[in-house]
Amino acid sequence: MPKLFYLFTILIYSSFLSSSIAQGFTLSGSILDDKGVGVPFATIILKSALDSSMVKADITTEDGVYKFEQIKQGKYFAEASYIGLSDKKTEPFEIKDKSKTLPVIVLLENAKQLEEVIVTAQRAIIEVKADRTIFNVQGTINSAGENGLNLLRKAPGVLVDNNNNISVLGRSGVLVYVDGKRIPLRGDDLTNYLQNLTSEQIDKIDIITNPGSKYEAQGNAGIIDIRLKKDKNLGSNGTISSSYGHGRYGTGNMNANGNFRNKSMNTFGGVGYNAGIRWNQMLFDTYQNKIRLNERNIMTSDYNGWNGRWGTDFFLNKKSTIGFIVSSQSNSSENLSNNKTFISAESNPNSIDSILTAPNSSESKRKQSTFNINYAYESGKSRLNIDADYGTFRNEADHFQPNYYYNSSESSILSQNINTYNTPVKIDIATAKADFETQMWGGSLGVGTKFSNVVTDNTFLFYNVNDGVSVRNNRRSNQFTYNENVLAGYVNYSKNINTKWNASAGLRIENTNATGDLIAYIPELEEAPVDFNYTSFFPSAGLTYQHSPSHAYSINYGRRINRPDYNVLNPFREQLSELSYSKGNKNLQPEIVNNIELGYTLKYRYSFKLAYSNTSNQITRLLGPDEIDPRAGFISWDNLASQKLYSANISLPVDITKWWNAYMNFSASYTDNQADYGDGRVVDVQAGSYNFYQQHTFKLGNTWKGEISGWYGGPGVWGGVFLYDPSYSLNLGLQRKFINDKMNVRLSVGDITYQSGWSGSSRFNGQIGNGQGNWDSRRASLSISYDLGNSNVKSRKRNTGIEAESKRVGG
Repeated sequence: MPKLFYLFTILIYSSFLSSSIAQGFTLSGSILDDKGVGVPFATIILKSALDSSMVKADITTEDGVYKFEQIKQGKYFAEASYIGLSDKKTEPFEIKDKSKTLPVIVLLENAKQLEEVIVTAQRAIIEVKADRTIFNVQGTINSAGENGLNLLRKAPGVLVDNNNNISVLGRSGVLVYVDGKRIPLRGDDLTNYLQNLTSEQIDKIDIITNPGSKYEAQGNAGIIDIRLKKDKNLGSNGTISSSYGHGRYGTGNMNANGNFRNKSMNTFGGVGYNAGIRWNQMLFDTYQNKIRLNERNIMTSDYNGWNGRWGTDFFLNKKSTIGFIVSSQSNSSENLSNNKTFISAESNPNSIDSILTAPNSSESKRKQSTFNINYAYESGKSRLNIDADYGTFRNEADHFQPNYYYNSSESSILSQNINTYNTPVKIDIATAKADFETQMWGGSLGVGTKFSNVVTDNTFLFYNVNDGVSVRNNRRSNQFTYNENVLAGYVNYSKNINTKWNASAGLRIENTNATGDLIAYIPELEEAPVDFNYTSFFPSAGLTYQHSPSHAYSINYGRRINRPDYNVLNPFREQLSELSYSKGNKNLQPEIVNNIELGYTLKYRYSFKLAYSNTSNQITRLLGPDEIDPRAGFISWDNLASQKLYSANISLPVDITKWWNAYMNFSASYTDNQADYGDGRVVDVQAGSYNFYQQHTFKLGNTWKGEISGWYGGPGVWGGVFLYDPSYSLNLGLQRKFINDKMNVRLSVGDITYQSGWSGSSRFNGQIGNGQGNWDSRRASLSISYDLGNSNVKSRKRNTGIEAESKRVGG
C-alpha cells in the first residue's frame, strides 16, 4: 500500500477518534403513532426553551427512532410532526451532566390531510439496517457516468472479480434483483445487462447478506437489489440527465424519467440510451506439459443500447392497488479481440518456437422484455401482495475466430485454422407468487408461495472455414436445453418478546424439477439428459437484543442453495483462441450453504458484523490444461467438496465537522477450499483477504460539494485456485447545483492512480499460471441532470433546517 494511502487513513481515523471524545451529550427517543408503531421519517426539531430558537433538526429512522448528538447543557423542548398526524410539543426539559432519553412521543391521526409536504433531509451515502446495507447511488458524486456493474465495484462488501463474477463478504453465488424482482441472468448476459443500466437511472442498491424465508433460497451470498428511480409526487414530475466519460475511449448516456400521480392512479416511466467503447486487457504466463505459453489479449467493444420501462398503479380504494410494469432493453456491440500467444519450451522459455495470433471479431445483439402485473391489499394489521411475471431474453452472436501460427520472427505462416461460430440463446421465464402478512399472537406472521419456470435453448453452430467456404463441424456443434421448475412455500413469524428482545423464525420448502439435455448432431455423441428432482428445506432464525438505546446485538442463521444455471451447465467451448477457451459442465450439482451472522450496532450508526459460512459442493471456476492438446488450457466449472468462509465487516459513518462527513467500511475474510478429483487433481487452498473502502463528502460553501472516495483490496482467492494480489483505487468528485437547485452538475475522475486492475497466480492439475489485467477505469466524467419540477400541485414546505435533497411524500 502506498505511503500516501497510509497517511490518509491515519488522518481519517484520528479525526474519527477526536470527534468521538468531543464534549457534548446525546438526546434520543422515539415517535410512535396511536397504534404503537414507529413513525418513519417524522420531523423532530430541538428548540431552546429560552427563546424557542431552533438548535437542531432531524428525521426519524424507519423504526421511528431519532437521536441528537453533541448537545450542550441547557433547557430545551422538542417538536414532532408527520404528514397526516397532529403535531406534538414536549414539555421543557434540562440536560445537565449526562445524556438523556425522552419519553415516547405519540402522534395522533389528524382528520385534515395535507395535499403534500416537502421534507428535506440529507440521505446518507451508506445506510446500515438490521437486514441489509443500502448504497444510495444518488448520494454520491463519484457515481456520475458509471454503469450498474461499476457501481457494484464501489458498493461496500461487494467484490467484482476479473471475470465480472460478483461476491458479497467473500461469498459467491449472489442473486441480482431489479426493483425486487430477480434478473435470471449470469455470466456475460448479466454483465451486459448491468452495463446497460446507468447510474442516472439507479436510486439505490440494497445488499442483503442473509435473506429470510420470504425470499427465495437461491443465492449463497444473498441478494443485491438494484432499485430504480420512481417518483411518488402528486402531479406531474420529471428528470432529464446526460453524462459523458472519457478514458482511453469515450462513453456516454442520456436518460429521461417522469411520472404523473393523482388520488386514483400513479403512472411512471423512463427511457435511456447509452453508447461508447469499452476496453479490456489480459495477460497470462502459463507453464504446462513442459511448455510455456505467454498470452496477451486486448479487447474492445463498440456498443450502443437503449432501455425503457413504464408502469401504472391504480388505487382501487384506500386498501387495494392493482398495477403493471413493462420493461425492455436492447443493446448491440461490435467486438474485437487481438489475442497473441508466444509458445516456447519450459527448459528455454525465452527462445520462442512459434507464435499464435488470433484476431477475433464478433457481433452480438441482446434483447429482453419483462411484464409484471401486481395486486396489493392492506387493511390495518394485514397485508397481501400478488405478483405475476413473464420475461423473454434473446441473444444472438456471430463470431469469427481465426488462428494463425507464425515462426518466431512472424515473417511466415506455418499453419492456420479459421473458424466461425454462432451462439443464439433463448430464455423464457414465468413466475407467480403471493405473500400474506398479518398480526397474530402478539407478533407478525407471514406465509407465501411461489412458482417459477425457466426454459433456455442454447444453440452452438461451429464452422470450419477452408478457402473462404464455411462448413459446419457437426462434431463440435450441438444444442443445449435447460428446463427448470421450482415450487416453493414459506412461513415466517417474528415477535417482540419484551422491550429488549425480538425473535424471528422461518421455514421455506422448495421442490426443484430440472432437466438439462445436450443434443448432438452426430448420433454417437448423443448423451442422456441430466435430471434433477429434489425437495429441500431452508430454515432461518434471528434474535435481536436492544441492551440500551445505543447498543443492539443480533444473531441470524440461514440455509440457502445455489443451483447451477445454463451458463455454467452449458458445455459449449467459447474460444479466445484454439489454445485458450472456457466451457461449462453439465454434471454440476447444486451447492448448499449454512450462514451464521453476529451483529452489533452502536448508537444506531456504527455496525459490526461477524459471519461464518460452510458450503458443500461449492460451484467454482478451475483452470487447467487440455486433455488432448498439450499446449491448450481452459477454464471450466466444477464442485468443490467444501468451502469454509470466515468474514468480518465494520461500517463507520462519521460526522467529522459540519462540512465534512465520512463513511468507512472495512471487511476481512478467510477462505478454506477443499476438493480431491483424483489423479493428483487436488484443491487445498487457504487464503485471507481484506478490503477497506472510504468516502468523504465536503460541503464547500452554499452551492458546492466535493467528494473523495477510494478502496484498497488485499490479496485473496477467486474461484477454487486463483490467488489474486492487492489492488486499490482513488476517485475525486465535485458537484454544483444551479437554477434553484433544479440543475445538478457533477464532475468526477475515477481510478486516478490506475491501480484497480487485477493480478495473481494459480497452481492446479500440473498447470502453473500467472495473470494480470485491467480495463478503462481511469476516466473523467461529466454528468448533468435537470429536475423538471412538480406541476399542478399546491404544496407548502416544512423547513427542517437540514440542507439536502428533497423527499416528497403525498398526503
